[in-house]
Amino acid sequence: MLSNIRIVLVATTHPGNIGAAARAMKNMGLSDLALVTPKIFPSDEASARASGADDILESARVFDDLDAAVADCHRVIGASARLRTIAWPQLTPRESAELAMGDAGRHKTAIVFGREHAGLTNEELERCHFLLHIPCNPDFSSLNVAAAVQVITYELFQATRAGAPPNTAKEQEPLATGEQMESFHKHLVQTLFDVGFLHERKSSPSLTRKLRRIFNRALLEQSEIHMLRGILTAVQHRLGTRDVPRGS
Repeated sequence: MLSNIRIVLVATTHPGNIGAAARAMKNMGLSDLALVTPKIFPSDEASARASGADDILESARVFDDLDAAVADCHRVIGASARLRTIAWPQLTPRESAELAMGDAGRHKTAIVFGREHAGLTNEELERCHFLLHIPCNPDFSSLNVAAAVQVITYELFQATRAGAPPNTAKEQEPLATGEQMESFHKHLVQTLFDVGFLHERKSSPSLTRKLRRIFNRALLEQSEIHMLRGILTAVQHRLGTRDVPRGS
């Protein structure tokens, strides 16, 4: 079950944190590590901090952006010490583990950790279905990224031992992957431009962010994505426009 859980580190500055995260993963039985634009990797310091988890480092994949790192994942959980202006569905480490393990045999989950100094950007958080917040001392609430990885991997390991309750909400159809969701979001934004709901100079980024939140929260199935994109395409055909995504 843990083989379907991916730990993603975004723009890690200190290679020692990559090694410590790899060690935490191996301690708790995880093996899928993805790195998004790490400042230094591979590194002797990462290997030293891994303390025997060299196989995790050797199999780690490096990506140019977060979209590529989670493209094949059905659920994305972003860790953040800061609560955001636009509320995201929020989970504790234990809730995140129970959710991820509830159907880990069928769906792949990515748990994303941001930069040491700034965490995840709002744009990166837009790619996430849930926000993972680790409760800490409010006067000193920022955890080291490797320590945060240790907390969540421990909860994942405990969930396997306890036998997490099955997630039956989406048993019939596979969930949409990150790549499918991103393609849908771009198609949606393009269509909203086409019908005049969005305008080049007047559209607020917070509006498209809220739209992302609505559809991410729904945990759409692949068949539902196909249906929604079919509706968008029909609208574009009626307008005589082409599906050339402008992004969001």
